[in-house]
Amino acid sequence: MTVLEGWWAYVFIAIAGWLATDIWRWLGVLAGNRLREDSEALNWVRAVATALVAAVIAKLVLYPTGVLEQSPLWLRLGSVVAGAVAFFAARQKPAIGIATAIGVLAVGLYALGF
Repeated sequence: MTVLEGWWAYVFIAIAGWLATDIWRWLGVLAGNRLREDSEALNWVRAVATALVAAVIAKLVLYPTGVLEQSPLWLRLGSVVAGAVAFFAARQKPAIGIATAIGVLAVGLYALGF
């Protein structure tokens, strides 16, 4: 078996993955261009997207894996609260909130000896 004979599986996975996601992206672009900024459909899409992000963050904070699993819950919740406070204090700049939350978590983990 040569090196090139094993690559077909990776090429197939890449093409199948691209086709499965790219079609929906283009359909989203086409549909999104026809929606008004204040339409109910777009408000619903924003609400669902926000809920999904909140659910993923809650899952990461409440049911973590790896090193975070060993960290105390109060530290994880405290870093989220600190990030939210920094986000609103910095006039809703996401980078500030994210950096603050990561910084608080990193300092807390370091202080606890992780």
